[in-house]
Amino acid sequence: MWFKNLRADIKAAKNNDPAARNGFEILLTYSGVHALMWYRLARFFHRIKLKLIARMISQFARFLTGIEIHPAAKIEGGVFIDHGSGVVIGETAEVHKGTVIYQGVTLGGTGKERGKRHPTIMENVTLSAGAKVLGGFTVGKGAKIGAGAVVLKEVPPYATVVGIPARIVRIRTPENEAEHGHDPHAGIIAVAALNAEINAEEAARKEEEAKAAAQIAEAERSKKK
Repeated sequence: MWFKNLRADIKAAKNNDPAARNGFEILLTYSGVHALMWYRLARFFHRIKLKLIARMISQFARFLTGIEIHPAAKIEGGVFIDHGSGVVIGETAEVHKGTVIYQGVTLGGTGKERGKRHPTIMENVTLSAGAKVLGGFTVGKGAKIGAGAVVLKEVPPYATVVGIPARIVRIRTPENEAEHGHDPHAGIIAVAALNAEINAEEAARKEEEAKAAAQIAEAERSKKK
């Protein structure tokens, strides 16, 4: 099973990273693949109740890769962690195959829940750089989470969410997804464009607020004269 998952992880890296040339290079140089290898070893010891050894392995893997995965988390084969620095995956998190995780992503809790307190990430989800998904809810199949988004509630399948707190800006249909296929890089481009659009709207809003404040200040000065 360990080797089967490793093959699936290498295949996911090759499918999702245009810079990947071959499986041997991925095995030797990709920190995301290394982190998953160590995680699966740690999870083996966690499942046989040797939890201290499991945590020691996970902390060693964090030192080597910059990626922290709790050994009790459930991660299927075929997940791709790209770059990976600063990725944190909590104890009760679940990550399904086809998911792409970029650097700085946190699958964590809010500190208020008990039991299932980390998110479940369904198949073919894209988690862009710096995204924080916090809580014991589900992110639906094919969803795309924008860079730096803070997600605090359930995300429907095929939805794109951006912002702090995250809001839905688009929901694709399964038919469109099947027609165009799962292309995580196209998803990242789309999310980046949406982030840029939202940032532009925010800048325009702040400019209007500044103009209104200046007009009010000018009116106050006129009254004093």
